[in-house]
Amino acid sequence: MIRFSCSRLVAAIAMSLAGNLLGSSPAAAQEETVIDTAVVKEFRVVRIDTPPVIDGKLDDAVWQQAEVITDFHQIRPGDGAPPSELTELYVLYDDDAMYIGARMYDSEPELIAAPTIRHGQGLGSDDRLVVILDPFNTGRAGYRFETNLNGVRHDALYQNINSFQIDWNTIWEVATSVDGNSWVAELEIPFKSLPFDPAIETWGFNFGRGIRRRGEEMAWVSQNRTFNPSIAGRATGLSGMDKGVGLDIVPSLAVNRQRGYKPSRSDNSLDPSLDAFYRITPSLNAALTLNTDFSATEVDNRQVNLTRFNLFFPEKRDFFLNDSDLFQFGNIGGIANGNNATSRGSRENARPYFSRKLGLSDTGAPVDIDYGARLSGRVGRWNIGTLAIRQDEFGNVGASDLLLARMSANVLSDSTLGFIYTDGDPTSDLENRVVGTDFQYVNNNFLGDRILQADAWYQQSDTPGLKGDDASFGFGIRMPESQGLRGRVGYKEVQQNFNPAMGYVNRSNIRDITGDLGYTYIFSDSVFQSAFSGIDAQRIEVIDGGLQSETIAFRLLELQTNSRDGFNLSYNSNKEIVQRPFTIYSDADRQVIIQPGAYNFDEQNISISSAGQREFSGSFSYLTGEFYNGDRTNLSGSLSWNQSRYFAMSLSYDWNDIELPQGDFITRLSTLSTQLAFSPTLYWINLLQYDNLSEELGINTRLQWVPHAGQEGFIVLNYNMQDKDKDNRFQAAYSDLSLKFRYTFRF
Repeated sequence: MIRFSCSRLVAAIAMSLAGNLLGSSPAAAQEETVIDTAVVKEFRVVRIDTPPVIDGKLDDAVWQQAEVITDFHQIRPGDGAPPSELTELYVLYDDDAMYIGARMYDSEPELIAAPTIRHGQGLGSDDRLVVILDPFNTGRAGYRFETNLNGVRHDALYQNINSFQIDWNTIWEVATSVDGNSWVAELEIPFKSLPFDPAIETWGFNFGRGIRRRGEEMAWVSQNRTFNPSIAGRATGLSGMDKGVGLDIVPSLAVNRQRGYKPSRSDNSLDPSLDAFYRITPSLNAALTLNTDFSATEVDNRQVNLTRFNLFFPEKRDFFLNDSDLFQFGNIGGIANGNNATSRGSRENARPYFSRKLGLSDTGAPVDIDYGARLSGRVGRWNIGTLAIRQDEFGNVGASDLLLARMSANVLSDSTLGFIYTDGDPTSDLENRVVGTDFQYVNNNFLGDRILQADAWYQQSDTPGLKGDDASFGFGIRMPESQGLRGRVGYKEVQQNFNPAMGYVNRSNIRDITGDLGYTYIFSDSVFQSAFSGIDAQRIEVIDGGLQSETIAFRLLELQTNSRDGFNLSYNSNKEIVQRPFTIYSDADRQVIIQPGAYNFDEQNISISSAGQREFSGSFSYLTGEFYNGDRTNLSGSLSWNQSRYFAMSLSYDWNDIELPQGDFITRLSTLSTQLAFSPTLYWINLLQYDNLSEELGINTRLQWVPHAGQEGFIVLNYNMQDKDKDNRFQAAYSDLSLKFRYTFRF
């Protein structure tokens, strides 16, 4: 087994960086000319009679009426320093929409990064324009719009001021072009797409821009190298906007053909469905869904489970993503988010509401939703989210009525106090109820310019046959600084009989204690942009007494260059107390079982990554160490080819070689994805996934046509093949072909 000395490697790296560190001391960085980011900025939005043509050219005379916003500054690598390139931004509006134009100068336009070619995808590797709107000017919530040179629309909904739901989407338009030494973007955001109050003439506003090859992020308003709805400027002069009737009717039609091969079976269906959205007040929305169809939903990314606890798969269905921020409770998943000692499942543990429990069986098979209604939005200081679903019968489980009610009130400056109630069990015929309360405290001016956040929550379930020990509660406190010292602690208790039937639990009868502490150094005048070092920890104890799991993650060194290349070095110390035997691997011939006992095992990991804005990029990770009462070697990596604005391909591979006294085994997980853009409105996307545990090859291919935002057509094929006898000959197991089109009528 190969080992390496962490201390020697850290020392070698430190020596190689000594020259940079000595030449870029904090004192030297302070001598840099900076812009005062504490001043509240505002501009006046000009009302126009004739809208510009959204063609990405900024050649309409009407743009000359707008105020020109140019006072951007760096948040990385500098903090308030002047940007390397000029940005000019214009904002106009009429009765129907807000129009945003941007000219982003670039002295090397041939190097503008635009690897993302499909709407709805994140732009983490792209040169991008970011717009943040807070129509109610509360500093508590908002909407994020991003685009790149390809005119990709990516939008997100802020769940709180520091995190946003990237799968949320609404209707807006964008066009882009290259114009000499600049790239240009024009955005049209209809007022019908956003909740707002016509009586509020001042909106919260912010803008950002990224130049990826330099690792440069800019903002109009920022604090501590970040910006969000609570850290923003103001746009004034907004009045007389037409929100219309506030009604969206979205009919869709899906033709499905499902076929199984062993045993042979087939099912053909024609499924019309209808979604309707009505804005009761400027900030309160009602939604109705009939015969809800999820046939075009993207498939889950496969995961290999080497633990005895359930994995977590995020929601991907649009109906449940809309206004999803209003249903978040206790910031349960966010208290330890970013703590490398934790898993996604443990972080999300004890959620009272998890939308994947609705419309899906325990095995992941779709369950029909006959109809549903949602009332969500904001009324004064109140944030409201209610959901009622009628789920059809499935297998031995009868039809069920499911209810969710979530309310919170804005208190203090940036804090909230809330309540949640769920009623119903989508996976059984038993009754189930959960009631809970939570409090989130936010102070953006702690000790002058630091951020302090805290959460506390309590909930209790009521299930027939389960009496007592049916509560769950927790708290967290953190200082999420992007420079200098940062830290947080969290505590969660999940009692043995806590049973949220509409929620998510992967461990019960436990106390979960998490904490992390780290320091980020920002370089000046160096090839490196930042260096981070810290320690993350999680300890999970059985309430009845005794340790269940403990992980201490030593994040020895995490480097990022100005071109966004990365290097990470870490060391993990693990303890597992296994009370009952569990199967960690099985095939047709044998099972590998972890027996009860106490296990101590350590792992070392080194990884490198190259920036995604390049034509070729990738990552590689090598982990080695003990694993329970044996050894483990893990190799994982990815390779991406961004051939052009029209074609991209990526390949990833994860390989585990596990040697245990009770049996050796190897796990493999491979993924290949391709994206081909025939035009800005027509895409062909393919995803192939294989793992040797299920011996299943899954193929998902979809042709997606998006003539305009709010209009979509799909041809989707899911085709699964299996090699159950492991003779390297795959046979068809299941296929599902769907043709679907949906159209949004706005009134």
